[in-house]
Amino acid sequence: MSEKYREAGVNLEAGYESVRLIKDHVARTKVVGAMDSIGAFGGMFDLSLLKMEEPVLVSGTDGVGTKLMIAFEMDKHDTVGIDAVAMCVNDVLVQGAAPIFFLDYLAVGKNEPQKIEQLVKGVADGCVQAECALIGGETAEMPDMYNVKHYDIAGFCVGAVDKKNLLDGSKIEAGNVLIGLPSSGVHSNGFSLVRKVLLKDAKLDLHKAYDDLNGELLGNVLLTPTRIYVKAIKHLLGKVDIKGMSHITGGGFYENVPRMLKEGQGVSIDLTTYPRKPIFDFIAKTGDIPMKEMCNVFNMGIGFIMAVDKNDVEKVQSLLSEIGEESYVIGEVTNSGSVDLTW
Repeated sequence: MSEKYREAGVNLEAGYESVRLIKDHVARTKVVGAMDSIGAFGGMFDLSLLKMEEPVLVSGTDGVGTKLMIAFEMDKHDTVGIDAVAMCVNDVLVQGAAPIFFLDYLAVGKNEPQKIEQLVKGVADGCVQAECALIGGETAEMPDMYNVKHYDIAGFCVGAVDKKNLLDGSKIEAGNVLIGLPSSGVHSNGFSLVRKVLLKDAKLDLHKAYDDLNGELLGNVLLTPTRIYVKAIKHLLGKVDIKGMSHITGGGFYENVPRMLKEGQGVSIDLTTYPRKPIFDFIAKTGDIPMKEMCNVFNMGIGFIMAVDKNDVEKVQSLLSEIGEESYVIGEVTNSGSVDLTW
């Protein structure tokens, strides 16, 4: 026991207790290739077991952002770990890579083992949804850097894809159809604007239910975890020729869709072709935010987009229906060089 370290604000014993509490959560994320390495200096994964001819590793890292401020206010910590995983795995998925492992980084003002367990439970839940292994992580107790009730969580993901199956947008052509997969809500983007509009300016109550949100507590709606699209896309890969994909994160349609296109290409998207979660209209109405700005910040109800040949649309939607995934034809690729939205 280190009394001087405890006096400085770091409790080593709490750290050991946190590790003990999270072991079962880590264990349920194990997949083929994951090696027992929790507690070692580095997490290990046996790539040879994936049986790829020319494996290419695709990596991504991200955090949850100021959505965490909502979790602090609601004292609800079991879902933001899913967000941390989702923001990373959805990104590597865009290039056709299946996520294989994930590592998390958690910085806290005070190590509270039960809270750490809830956070890592969320990470493990996300890894199970993404069919990837949680092979390591770090919890840093940092008094004076963070308020004792605050923390930050971020993650790092690696995916793998056979080189011949790598998606780089080179196959996308004008006339390709855009199929959108619905989001669960705001996901983990734009929360600085969300908090300003709803909490600072309008002074709404996170613990109150609002009619415009179908009677749900505002805080719970905002904490709805980011959807993970791994199982849906893995169900399609190898069965249909996906030309390109885009994860609709911060920057909305205007910033993210062009990232899958070739020079000079654009898209035409109709936002009336799918049902939109009420939270988006609630934010826009409360903050008097123009629709164009909403579409440049939020996903507006579509979290992931695929470009496919028009002859493959029916097959894609049928395959997704088999596993209970909703999908919508929302537009097409053009040669306009711009993102043209209809609402």
